[in-house]
Amino acid sequence: MIRVEHLSVSYGAVKALQDVSLEATPGLITAVLGANGAGKTTLLRTISGLVAPQSGNILLGDTSLLRTPAENIARMGVAHVPEGRGVIEELTVEENLRLGALASKVNMSEGLEAQYAQFPVLGDRRKMHCATLSGGERQMLAMARALISQPRVLLLDEPSLGLAPLVTAELMKSIRQLCESKNLTVILVEQNAKSALRIAHNAVVLHLGSVVASGDAKTVADDEDLRRYYLGLVEQ
Repeated sequence: MIRVEHLSVSYGAVKALQDVSLEATPGLITAVLGANGAGKTTLLRTISGLVAPQSGNILLGDTSLLRTPAENIARMGVAHVPEGRGVIEELTVEENLRLGALASKVNMSEGLEAQYAQFPVLGDRRKMHCATLSGGERQMLAMARALISQPRVLLLDEPSLGLAPLVTAELMKSIRQLCESKNLTVILVEQNAKSALRIAHNAVVLHLGSVVASGDAKTVADDEDLRRYYLGLVEQ
């Protein structure tokens, strides 16, 4: 479980997060929604130790993550898939996956086969350089590279960015299946609110760094004011 308690983060004079609290539990997807500049990416970067907060606390179970180096947070089971996928194009699919397992105690061959079973297209392309992969395949690889270390928590930042609608739908389906089958705690940051709300169990809406709504995903999806003013979901 991840608990964020009264978290505030600033970049100089700019307040990126203000008194943000949320809770994400194993086996459930918590969607973090909002427009560009709402503070979604900053939230994930702070949880994973890449950004230091001004105040508040972040708990993994009963353990505070404050002042813990990012590499140690990763070793504690928090995997972060940043926006933009970030695969190394000059390396093969398998070489990228091996990098994801280096800091963990997972058996390398078993870890690789587990990811090829989860994402068969990666198994088919294991010896291909990542420069040849489609956008959807690169996103699968970025997720597999995080999952190979067998994390307890998976932080996903805009996984659907730049993907075609059909690819996005398949990717979201995979995220839901992974969460439930592996009992993962998933925090999903998405600007594509409609796709995220279809698979999420709970949702938090950020606006200019503050929480303006939180609750189960269906309640958030059904709130017309939230849909119109904060999520940009207006029925035609």
